[in-house]
Amino acid sequence: MTFRKLNLWVAVAALLFGAIIRSVAAGEVNAAVAANFTAPAEQIVALFQKESGHTVKLSFGSSGKFTAQIKEGAPFDVFLAADEKTPRILEEAGLAVANSRFIYALGKLVLWSAKPGYVDDKGAVLKNGSYNKLAYADPKLAPYGLAAKETLEALGLWSAVQSKLVTGESIGQTYQFAATGNAELAFIALSQITKDGKVTEGSWWLVPANLYNPIRQSAVQLSAAKDPAAAKAFLDFLKSDKAVAIIRSFGYELP
Repeated sequence: MTFRKLNLWVAVAALLFGAIIRSVAAGEVNAAVAANFTAPAEQIVALFQKESGHTVKLSFGSSGKFTAQIKEGAPFDVFLAADEKTPRILEEAGLAVANSRFIYALGKLVLWSAKPGYVDDKGAVLKNGSYNKLAYADPKLAPYGLAAKETLEALGLWSAVQSKLVTGESIGQTYQFAATGNAELAFIALSQITKDGKVTEGSWWLVPANLYNPIRQSAVQLSAAKDPAAAKAFLDFLKSDKAVAIIRSFGYELP
C-alpha cells in the first residue's frame, strides 16, 4: 500500500469514527414551543440537528396550556414560551433548571386581515365598526391574547367589541380564524405574517408598543429533561448568531 493510499484510509477511518461517536452521543430534545414561534423554530431546529447530530421534536401551542401540562408531568425537556411569567413560575416550582431561563425574542403585536387594503396603517378600522368578527387569543392562555386585550383597553374599545370577539385557544388558531375568513380582523404576532424581514400577506397595523406590556419571550430548560446535555445544547444554539439571524428575519427584536 502506498503512503498516499494509507493516508486516505486513515482519513476515511477518522470520518467514520467521528460519525460513530456523534451517533452515540446524539440525544433527543422534546420542545414545547409557543405557537407564534412555529416558523422560526422549525428553521432553527433544522440547522441545530444538522450541526449537532441531536434531534428535536417540536410541539406548538399556547404558553398557558403548556405550563399546565408541564405541571402535570408532560415529558418536555425545554420550554420556549411567549412570555417571561410562565417559565418563571415553573422555575419557582422546581420544574425548571435554576438560572437556565433567558429571553430569546421580543414579540410584536399586529392587527391583521387576510384582505389586502382592509387594515389601515393607523388601525382606524378598529373604531369604525364595519367588521363583524375580531379574533384574538385567549388572554388567560396566550401572552399575545393578553397584549391584544391590553391594546383594546388602552384604546377604550374593550367594552365596545365584546359582541365581535372570537377567541382562539392559541395564536396559531387565531391566525387561522382570519386566514380562512371566519373573522375579518385578528390580533396576531408579526412573526406569523413575516418572512425574510417582510410582511408577506394581507394588510396590517403594527400596534404601538406603548399600548401593551412588552412580550418578552423566554426559554427555559426543564428539570425532568431526559437528556440534559442535549437540552442545554439546543438552548445554547438558540442564542447563537445563526439562530438570532433567523429570529430577526421573522420580525422579532432581541433584548
